[in-house]
Amino acid sequence: MPSNELQSPTSEMVLLTPNSDNPPSIVAAAAKVQPREGSAESDNSRVVMKKQLGLLEGVAIILGIIFGSGIFVSPKGVLREVESVGASLIIWVLCGLLSMIGALCYAELGTAIPKSGGDYAYIFEAYGSLPAFLYLWDAMMIFVPTTNAIMGLTFASYVLEPFFDSPCQIPKIALQLLAAVTICFLTYLNSYYMKVTTKMQNIIMFTKIAALVLIIVVGLVWMLMGNMENFDKPFENTETDPGKLSLAFYSGIFSYAGWNYLNFMTEELRDPYRNLPRAIYISLPLVTGIYVLANMAYLAVLTQSEMLASNAIAVTFGDKILGGFSLIIPIMVAISAFGGLSVHIMTSSRMCFVGARNGHMPAILSHISVKSYTPLPSLVFLCFLSILMLVVSDVYVLITYSSIVESFFIMLSVSAVLYFRYTRPCMERPIKVSLWIPAVFVVVCAFLVVVPIYVAPDEVGMGVLITLIGIPFYYVGVVWQNKPKWLERTIDSLTYTCQKLFLSAKEQKED
Repeated sequence: MPSNELQSPTSEMVLLTPNSDNPPSIVAAAAKVQPREGSAESDNSRVVMKKQLGLLEGVAIILGIIFGSGIFVSPKGVLREVESVGASLIIWVLCGLLSMIGALCYAELGTAIPKSGGDYAYIFEAYGSLPAFLYLWDAMMIFVPTTNAIMGLTFASYVLEPFFDSPCQIPKIALQLLAAVTICFLTYLNSYYMKVTTKMQNIIMFTKIAALVLIIVVGLVWMLMGNMENFDKPFENTETDPGKLSLAFYSGIFSYAGWNYLNFMTEELRDPYRNLPRAIYISLPLVTGIYVLANMAYLAVLTQSEMLASNAIAVTFGDKILGGFSLIIPIMVAISAFGGLSVHIMTSSRMCFVGARNGHMPAILSHISVKSYTPLPSLVFLCFLSILMLVVSDVYVLITYSSIVESFFIMLSVSAVLYFRYTRPCMERPIKVSLWIPAVFVVVCAFLVVVPIYVAPDEVGMGVLITLIGIPFYYVGVVWQNKPKWLERTIDSLTYTCQKLFLSAKEQKED
């Protein structure tokens, strides 16, 4: 980025400046020379996030999130619950179909409501301020930082593992330090070098696909050599308990999670009415096909007991069949975790930014860097929370508590398609799906939300409790407008200090 953008005579920076007599007031330092309205110069000088993402970058974002480390590390969750090879493959297919149905709904929502923020923006538009705030509360306090922490720890464990002999465990502090450094580095990269980040993600996307294709090809060759004994009785001992089946679906859907993340960055997509749905249409069938074939390869090479005993199935797969080339797999897993973490940091910061823009988060988080045109304060805020989660010993428990709540909010987002069809029949919809598509998704999600209540009531109860704790914060932070003057001055002073620290300004909308 040019180093002189801040001093550009065509730029405008809005600062909060403390005043000794009155509460801090907003002072606009406008330029002497203003560009013509609507000109390219005007577009480039406005403090607003730029439209830098095309179709390839959109596909890379979706695949980068979905192809995290999950498919390489822990696809055994489905098999553990259904207890048969045939049923587990059916679950993987059904989860892929359900994700495609959900993604079609998000294509309609993303083009009808072309705002960044994804689920938060759609819940806010459909059901109002409080439900949207509670989703944002769960996302910012639990979903996002715990996911970043887990991805960072996964990357760190695969990088450090070759340096420790098998009897020795990697020191916990080493894992935490490397994960923290990785999160900070990727936050810096996403803050100041957006183009470098997107190009890196494009390369990593092709690397991930190549790794999965390698697993699939090796598995197919293994089967063509006549090694089909693991499929002799594919449905033997299949579990039919509804609770177990719902948990199997959860495990499968968790591996597909991420198909809605491009919607977090709609405002930064070039031609979103075409590129958003196209990226979804390309990504989801590709993911479903690769996931089903990769699991078929795993199941062909590894027995059920080997899969259930493994902590990293792709590594066990490589050790058994790739021989001296097995080192490729842990390297690919580390690259996948690194790329997935980068995409997650980039996309989730936009939800934080939009929430602050709507008054649901501190005002400074709605500011944009005047040098790199990224939501720098939001990126730093989430980086701090993610590092904080690294020192929480039960970070995996926290995300387990909230996974069912997250599923509920995704169901709520998709139900907005039905809600808008009834309340806003004349709403402009560049893409309009058949009503049975959101109806089926909502019904299936309702089943997946309700059934775990009796299977895992403690986890559901804790997830609900974490969500309800956000209500007092909503009324104090959002509803309560007549705050004491001393508190308003303190908040404005902190905002002003952070604004100078980050060289950031409020977003400048077009008139």
